[in-house]
Amino acid sequence: MRVKAAPGQQCPKEHDPRAYINDDPAGVEVAKSAYYLRLVADGSLSVITAKKSKGSK
Repeated sequence: MRVKAAPGQQCPKEHDPRAYINDDPAGVEVAKSAYYLRLVADGSLSVITAKKSKGSK
């Protein structure tokens, strides 16, 4: 899943606590693990949904 941090925040990555996920609009691809799902649930991370391109159904 692709996620980004809430505006103005940073969240540590699961297996590298010195590396952070920030609020970059492109987001970061992460595993759908309990750690990241918990951060999504508490509002620290937002899931980025893929936009359909023109011509896609």
